[in-house]
Amino acid sequence: MAPKGLIAGNWKMNGLRASVAEIEDLKARMAATPVACDVLVCPPATLICSFVKAAQGSAISIGGQDCHAALNGAHTGDISAQMLADLGCSHVIVGHSERRADHGESDADVQAKAAAALSQGLVAIICVGETEAERDDGRTIDVVTSQIRGSFPDGATADNTVIAYEPVWAIGTGRTPTPADVAETHAAIRAELVALMGEQGNRTRILYGGSVKPSNASELLTVANVNGALVGGASLKAEDFWGIISACQ
Repeated sequence: MAPKGLIAGNWKMNGLRASVAEIEDLKARMAATPVACDVLVCPPATLICSFVKAAQGSAISIGGQDCHAALNGAHTGDISAQMLADLGCSHVIVGHSERRADHGESDADVQAKAAAALSQGLVAIICVGETEAERDDGRTIDVVTSQIRGSFPDGATADNTVIAYEPVWAIGTGRTPTPADVAETHAAIRAELVALMGEQGNRTRILYGGSVKPSNASELLTVANVNGALVGGASLKAEDFWGIISACQ
C-alpha cells in the first residue's frame, strides 16, 4: 500500500504579515472540500507564529525551512529544531539545494540537522537532487543515492523522515524531467531507502519537487513512488497551491 500523499509548500524567502490571508484562504478551502493528502506549509521563520495560529483547527501543518544542528548556543541568526517545535512546527526541511549551494552544506551537515529534528519530534524532509552538469554526465542516480546515504540520520523511520527529490536544474526554471525520468529516479530512491531501512523504506514518503504547478501536478503525482510534492512558487498563493493539493489522490 502506497504511503499517504504529502503536499508541502516551501515559501523560501517570501511572504509578509499580510500573507497570513493565504493560509486563511487555504483553511477555508480545505474545510469545504476534504482532501486525500496531508498538507504542509513551510514559511520563513518570521511568519511561523502567525501561520501556526491561522492554521489552528485545520488539517494544515506548519514547518520550518531549516534548522541548526545544535539545539541552542552561540549561533547568531540561526534557528534550532527545539525552537521550531516550541513554535508549533511539525516538520522541517533540511538539505535543500539552495542551502547546499548558497551555504556550502555537506551531507554530514544535513545529517546532523536531520538528527536534531528527529530529537525534537519533528519530521525531517531531507532534500536531494542533481545539478544539470551531473545529469548530463549520467550521474543522477549515483548523486541522489549518495546524498541519501550521507544525509540519513540514525533513528529514521517512515513516520519521522521524508525524502524530497528536487533536480536542481528544474527548481524555479519551469523545466521538469519527464515522468519516465522521475519514475526512474524515485525507483532508485525507494531501493536505497529499503536498503537503509528494510520494510520501513517501502512506507517512507518520497516527494517530487522542481517547478511543480497546477498544470503538471496530476501527471507528476501519478508516477510510481511519487508520494507527494515539495512546491515552491506555486505554494505562495492559496488558489495555485489548492490546484496541486486537489491533484493528489
